Amino acid sequence: MLKILQAAVMRSLRTAPPLPLVFLLMTAGAFGAEWSVKYNQQKICALNGSTVFMNGTFTHPEGLTVRKTFWTIDSVPGVEPTDLSKDPDYSGRVEFFTDDQKHFSLKLSDVMKKDEHRFCFRIITNVEEEKWVGVPGVQLRVTELHVEAPEEVTEGETADLTCKTTCSLTDPTFIWYKNGRRLTTKTIENNQLHLQTVSSEDAGSYSCAVGGSQHLCSTAHSLRVRYPPKNVSVSISPSGEIVEGSSVALTCRSDGNPPVKIYTWSELVCSLGCSGRRRFSPYYCPNLHLLPSSVQNADPKAQDNTYSALQPSARSSDDVYHTLAAVQSSSPDDPYAALDPQSSSPDDPYAALDPRSRSPEYDTLAVRSPH
Repeated sequence: MLKILQAAVMRSLRTAPPLPLVFLLMTAGAFGAEWSVKYNQQKICALNGSTVFMNGTFTHPEGLTVRKTFWTIDSVPGVEPTDLSKDPDYSGRVEFFTDDQKHFSLKLSDVMKKDEHRFCFRIITNVEEEKWVGVPGVQLRVTELHVEAPEEVTEGETADLTCKTTCSLTDPTFIWYKNGRRLTTKTIENNQLHLQTVSSEDAGSYSCAVGGSQHLCSTAHSLRVRYPPKNVSVSISPSGEIVEGSSVALTCRSDGNPPVKIYTWSELVCSLGCSGRRRFSPYYCPNLHLLPSSVQNADPKAQDNTYSALQPSARSSDDVYHTLAAVQSSSPDDPYAALDPQSSSPDDPYAALDPRSRSPEYDTLAVRSPH
């Protein structure tokens, strides 16, 4: 009999409604304890001119129906938030998205510096008192890319170029360009471009971008490279065969940074390709090839080259061209002196080339008959 009574009491306890629990759930709903707004990121750094997305999820108490959702900026307690889509500064640049799983997102296009605010998600339900705004929201920072690098380096040195931002982008892949062409053969580490053993070919205009937003390049940075003169050459005008006693102009050119302003010319000794040598007066020689004896760097700001006079006796940094001297004999012992009619001698084996110094043997050969 006692067992039957115990069983009846247990059945009664199981079927009795849990009134305290029901009251607790209703109370939680009335005070909004189940409201929540969670953002995927609370801080976002975006490039000026780019498009940014802000995402998250929300929950609300049971028994409520969501009537409207929107985004607002810089929410202030006690002040009704303004729908961002109705703000003239954002009209046409914002789009809101929500789904049945209570996911939400904001798409903001053409980001600009004045968009640096806290963006908050706002929820309005069918109950006037049941509204919610997700504070503190998402803090947006806007940056531009900027190349930080030396203005000038010397050939042979190393140089590091850095793509700088004012806030930290999310997992960026930096891309570098030189004179508008993408660099693929240089060393790129994170946001740095490393130039090792700089050469004159590294001079140019450098800019950087981020993968996915290549159209938003940084402002170009000009890198200059200092290097000594190279590819020194001399041109002759007029070109072609040079007639003795005529004048020619010699121009010296070279590639260097800073540009060469003053050239110093040397005396010349020209070989005729025979057993002997003949000295010519300065800067005159058949098939002439000249190299300056020395090259001097002058004013780094100079844009053109000034050449010293071609005649040593009249050299000056202001005299660009000078009439060349006539050919002169170097010595009476020179076996090629006979080429000059005024320098022949009886002992010169080439004197016969001058009709005025013909020998009797030459005369005999000249008059002898073939018969």
